[in-house]
Amino acid sequence: MQKANTYILAIESSCDDTSCAILNNNVVLANITANQSVHEQYGGVIPELASRDHQKNIVPVVDAALKKAGVKLSQINAIAVTVGPGLMGSLLVGLTFAKSLALALKIPLIEVNHMQAHILAHFIKEAGDKTEEAQDNEQINFPQFPFLCLTVSGGHTQLVKIKGHLEFELLGQTIDDAVGEAFDKAAKVIGLPYPGGPLIDKYAKAGNKNKFKFAESNVAGLDYSFSGIKTSFLYFIQNETLKNKNFVAENLNDICASYQSHLIKVLLKKVKLALKQTGIKQLAVAGGVSANSLLREEIKNMEKEINVKTFIPPFEYCTDNAAMIGIAGYYKFLQGQFSQVSVVPQVRMETGS
Repeated sequence: MQKANTYILAIESSCDDTSCAILNNNVVLANITANQSVHEQYGGVIPELASRDHQKNIVPVVDAALKKAGVKLSQINAIAVTVGPGLMGSLLVGLTFAKSLALALKIPLIEVNHMQAHILAHFIKEAGDKTEEAQDNEQINFPQFPFLCLTVSGGHTQLVKIKGHLEFELLGQTIDDAVGEAFDKAAKVIGLPYPGGPLIDKYAKAGNKNKFKFAESNVAGLDYSFSGIKTSFLYFIQNETLKNKNFVAENLNDICASYQSHLIKVLLKKVKLALKQTGIKQLAVAGGVSANSLLREEIKNMEKEINVKTFIPPFEYCTDNAAMIGIAGYYKFLQGQFSQVSVVPQVRMETGS
């Protein structure tokens, strides 16, 4: 049963960001994240280095979140933590810390699926927002069930039907690479530093999205495939560079704009198909790639194009963060879905059925 003031301490450590959030019911009081710059020189996340930095960062991050929220450990009612999917070493650091804290405080431990948390980020309230009662009456800030969510990140590309706060049905997903990986690998090919996805978005704004064409994989149903376009892009750059060694530098904006546009078109083609098949009229976007400016623009354009209401979280809740773990933990707390201390990290987890 919900307490008048349920304080959730949430921890996220699935990849290379160490994050802690404090929530009062579904209101975020603090959301502190420590990023890791050590991976930039390697062009990608090195798991062992990531877990080492989590060990260094987790105590300062938790301390900073508590201080910002003005909440004492003695006030915390439950600990929510990412159990997967993610990097084993990184998950282990966060989960071990959360277990220890829950045992020490003698409060419930709540395991959270990282991908489900990305979706539930749409239900986060921030301190200073309208009262919860007003939001419940107006129903203007949150998606209404059922709704469709396109979840896009470096490791996942999924179409999910959400029937309740804790009811998820997986409709389609990538059969190989995720769209976030397709962005970052292409960025590496043209010499952009890691993480390259945001840089492609940046340069694309000054480019011609119709300048270059790339191959597209044809996958049946609502599943995705991005390995083909990655290969097409690699061969294109190699061939053009043989003709002109300055090709990338001279055409960087157009290359980025064309490649980004192609990826977004592939994403939205299946989104429209899913909306048509399900008859759902509400669409949400979640995950790190939902920060992409073209994707956000095209999603908003769909409101008029096909008469669907769309929802995109604030940038802070698009990338990996503990606030989304906290909101997922809050809804599990209301249902009494607590975990045993024997719970272990899971590199892979299903988002839904």
